[in-house]
Amino acid sequence: MDFTFSEEQQAAVEAAQAVFGPVAPDGVPSPSLTSGAVAEDFDRALWAKAADADLLSLLIGPEHGGAGLDAIALCLVLRESAKVLARIPLLEHSAAATVVQACGGAELRQEILPGAARGELVLTVASAGRTGHDPAELAVTARKETDADPRTWVLDGVQTAVPWAFGADRILVPAHTGEGEAVLAVLPGPFSDVPGLTLAEQLSTTGERQAELRLDGVRVEARHVIEDPTAWSRLHDLLATGTCALALGLGEGVLKMTSDYAGKREQFGHPIATFQAVAVQAADRYIDLRAMEATLWQAAWRISSGASGPLPVSGDVAVAKTWASDGVRRVVQTAQHLHGGFGADTDYPLHRYHAWAKHLELSLGPAAAHEEALGDLLAAHPLG
Repeated sequence: MDFTFSEEQQAAVEAAQAVFGPVAPDGVPSPSLTSGAVAEDFDRALWAKAADADLLSLLIGPEHGGAGLDAIALCLVLRESAKVLARIPLLEHSAAATVVQACGGAELRQEILPGAARGELVLTVASAGRTGHDPAELAVTARKETDADPRTWVLDGVQTAVPWAFGADRILVPAHTGEGEAVLAVLPGPFSDVPGLTLAEQLSTTGERQAELRLDGVRVEARHVIEDPTAWSRLHDLLATGTCALALGLGEGVLKMTSDYAGKREQFGHPIATFQAVAVQAADRYIDLRAMEATLWQAAWRISSGASGPLPVSGDVAVAKTWASDGVRRVVQTAQHLHGGFGADTDYPLHRYHAWAKHLELSLGPAAAHEEALGDLLAAHPLG
């Protein structure tokens, strides 16, 4: 079996390294140094560079100006972006465009995908639900306005912690019809002009602006509603797997920072990296990262290839989330411990990584919940 990445995937990594390599993590706005939001918008200059390098169109088909690559390529690029805490909605934008392409109507694809590929349209997704713990598709109801206009859907409900919403041009909102079916509504901006739609500012642990999305009788044209029953599950799995890729990249960046520090910091006339207690802790975190990596590529491969397995793809995603959620926390905690007081210095970038890691951990959810979901899948699909 060949586990190497394809030439196209490796080219995507090289392009990502060229774009994200110059980013200085200690220049990323720090939530420890700002009382409110660290910035009004995401990094538009970096977004433009990513667009110029075709990183925003990786999964979009050539007919719409994209490269037509797969989830593995996206995860490779996300890993590079997380190493430097890149402040752009690359995951949400790419995942949303992928689902529009796979499940949206021809008119919707033509309206969104060419602009998304060029970075002119910014896409994001409301995926946290009402509380961040309940299924996102159950937080909003969707019904056809049959009495007035059968070509219109009406949305009611609340979605919390919508990332990058204040800088986005489209928000994909999952909703349920009350008949056990999930749909995806594509809300067009400017959002202040949409009757019944309000965005209230929320702050993540990174200090970035998020939004509580309230929908009170919001009307959406039928062409902006994706009714494919697989659309939300596709989007949910890709977002979760991409978040695991961000956790891996962040963890790798933190472990390298810790290794460099431990190799230079001396105690009793020797680098602390030579002390057994330090080396063992670093080795444990290296094992965490390798497990995060293996489970990430398994999930990304299932999504990309559509290959069948003993469990649905959600099982592989649950395993990846279990390792990523616990692993990224352990990596940053060990890094903070091995850095000592220096790690808390706001002139040093580690505290920024700690805040971003906590955000990713909360986004992924507790490992125990994913283990429970995996147990349910195993019960429903006994391994022969």
